[in-house]
This record gives sequence, structure tokens and C-alpha cells, in this order.
Amino acid sequence: MKLYDVYPLFDVNIVKGEGCKVWDDKGTEYLDLYGGHAVISIGHAHPKYVEKISNQVATLGFYSNSVINTLQQNVAEQLGRISGYEDYNLFFINSGAEANENALKLSSFKNGKKRVIAFKKAFHGRTSLAVEITDNPKIIAPINANGHTTYLQLGDIEGVRAEIEKGDVTAVIIEGIQGVGGVVIPDSEFLQQLQEICNATDTTLILDEIQSGCGRSGKFFAHQWAGIKPDIITQAKGIGNGFPIGVVLISPKFQAVYGELGTTFGGNHLACVAAAAVLEVMEEENLLENVNRVGEYLMEELNKIDGIKEVRGRGLMIGIEFEEPIKEIRRRLLFEEHVFTGVSGTNVIRLLPPLTLTMEQASDFMERFKRVLG
Repeated sequence: MKLYDVYPLFDVNIVKGEGCKVWDDKGTEYLDLYGGHAVISIGHAHPKYVEKISNQVATLGFYSNSVINTLQQNVAEQLGRISGYEDYNLFFINSGAEANENALKLSSFKNGKKRVIAFKKAFHGRTSLAVEITDNPKIIAPINANGHTTYLQLGDIEGVRAEIEKGDVTAVIIEGIQGVGGVVIPDSEFLQQLQEICNATDTTLILDEIQSGCGRSGKFFAHQWAGIKPDIITQAKGIGNGFPIGVVLISPKFQAVYGELGTTFGGNHLACVAAAAVLEVMEEENLLENVNRVGEYLMEELNKIDGIKEVRGRGLMIGIEFEEPIKEIRRRLLFEEHVFTGVSGTNVIRLLPPLTLTMEQASDFMERFKRVLG
């Protein structure tokens, strides 16, 4: 049997990781400025992470959600305290797409409506509802194109108001920072107005923090820069540091009903200890402080380089936009300078390193990047 060919692959076989570095099967060392799509938050093979998962799998790797799992409550308390959402409730699943699916279901159960407002260039996942609210027709199969979504320009508050006034909108969903869309930050005033309109009309405001959450922006959630408090927050990627886990933070205005939501693997014992390790390391190593300090340095240094059209982002979520396609720049970074980076579209290089990236490693990256740009 062969693998189903869904991605073009670089001819690199990564077999080991430590901190912000990875190694291939030939022993070549790479600086990881991408973290496997913003997944690696506390660094590859962090000792606390390895210890917690190893101990847990040696004790109990999995049991059903039909019995008490105190690890789940421990993570809920940790996450509530660190994020500032202690009064919210937590639902565990396995991925970001599942988090968004369940957020939309909760919204529709609550207000009985089924149309969603999403934004141009949004990416919310590849499962049924999540892909339907993603602004990419190429990945929406006919079976997923059910007319539930209206896409508006990011920042179009009057458009939002007009659509909600039609009376059939269940939710507005927006990324804390658009990742796939080019590392675009929603305006704070726009987010504040969104919350106002949603609160006044019983429309659910869902913040997709799957990529921009877990400290990546310099606050625990990127929307906290705008001082808002949405009804539902979705989170995945960095919260598990590589272990598949997704969570939905749910406002107390939602009343849980047996049978509405459910999961087999969500909140399993290994997922919980992975998340607990991430949250503990974030506090113990003051990673938010590090994210802001190193991110500010990178933004300042990148803005000094001639030939870059724009540098966007917050913390360690940075987009570097060029006038021309960046495919060759990215290729040379990988194969000549041994640096992993990401892309957004054809013209934007995306940096999503582990939150543990040091100033020395950031400076090292800048030197390698300048050599490629010549």
C-alpha cells in the first residue's frame, strides 16, 4: 500500500528534535522557525513534556470518557487561570477543525440559527463545517458546499451588521490572527465592535485561536490584545506541543445538555498530561515574556531589510511579505541555510518558531536569512 499523495514534500526526513532544532536522517541540523505549523510551543523533546507523557503511558494511556478523569479537571483549572477564563467551561477534542465544528454546533443549538459569517482568506479546518467556513473553494467538496457561510472583508463592520440584521446568523467566527491568510491582525476596534453587535443580537462570537493562541502572540490569546471576551474560543496546535489535542472554551451563558457533544479520544490521559506540561513550562520559563522580547527583536531586524514589502505579526507569529513569489527564498533557506519556515500564499514567508526561541537563535536566523537575500 502507498500513501495517499496529498502534499508536495521536501526531500528531508526529520528524525530528531531538541528545543528549536531538528535533525534529518543524514545528521544535518536545522533551525526550526516553523514548529510544524505552530504546533511546537515549548520546544522539541522538552524534558518535562517527555517525562510527563512517559510516566503517564506507563501507568494508563487511555480509558473512556464514561468515567471520571481528574486530569481533565486539572487542565481546565490550569488553562482557566493562565488564560484568564476561569469562569468558562472546557470541552476536549482532538484537533482544531473539531474544535471549530463543535463551537458552531453549540452556537446553533443555542440560538437555533444556521448561517455563519466568516472572513475573506479565513482558514478554519478541513472537516465538514470547518471547511465550509474556510475561504478556499479548492478544498470545499460539493458535499460541503451547503450555503451556510457568508464571507466578508476583514474589517467590514457594516457588512457584519447588515448580515446579522437578516435574522438567520448563528455565529461570527474570526481568527485571532489570520495565519494561512497571510499573518493579518484584525483591528482592535473592529473586534470590539464585533463583540458589541454579537452581544446585542444573541449572535455567538467565536474566536479561532488555533494557530494564534497558547501564547504565540505575546498574550495567551491574540484577541486579548483587543480587550474583548468572546462567547467561544477554539484552541489546538500549541496546546499539545505535538500531541493531538483540541479544546473549546465555552462561556457560562451556554448550558450543557447531555448528548449534544461527545468524543471518544478527546481529553484522553496522554492529551491531558501533554497540555499540562505545556502550561507548566509556559509559566515556569516565563515564555510570554520571551515571546514578546524575541518577537520584537525579529520584527525590528526584519524591518531594516531592503526589498521586503511588509512585515506583519505579533510575538512569534510573523509574516514577511515580498513583491514576488518566495518559493526560491524558502527553498534556499531550507537546503542552503538549513532553516525551516512556512508560507502563506505565494508571497509571504511565515515564522512560527517554538516559543522558547532564544535571542541568540533569532540572531542566527537573521544572519542566515540575509545571506539568502544576498
